[in-house]
Amino acid sequence: MELRIDPASAVPLYAQVVEQVRTLVALRALRSGDKLPSVRELAAQVRINRNTAAKAYQLLETMGVLETRAGQGTFVADGVPPWSQDERLRRLEHSINRALVEAFHLEIPFDEVLKITERLVRDFERGGVAKTR
Repeated sequence: MELRIDPASAVPLYAQVVEQVRTLVALRALRSGDKLPSVRELAAQVRINRNTAAKAYQLLETMGVLETRAGQGTFVADGVPPWSQDERLRRLEHSINRALVEAFHLEIPFDEVLKITERLVRDFERGGVAKTR
């Protein structure tokens, strides 16, 4: 698992780890049952504090992305997040609403947002995260 952490970014280090792990799982670069490095190993690999790495893993576990098995380590979790279908849809709608607010403030017409979304979905379905312009 190769992560790239940008210490100069405004995004907190733990959030960068969370987002990158979630992306790797979504792209199936990490699959259900795959073992992740220990907190100590992750911290050393990406040069972050162990508490920061632990916080990222804890959040990922809370999200249902990872699971910790006593005495064995941390693994990519099986199946669906622990929330109901309604909660999962609510969370997705919240994220989409944030993107629409951002588009409004950037003065990007909503029809352009739809085109961008369609392009991103196509790229994702081909197995990659779309490159931003």
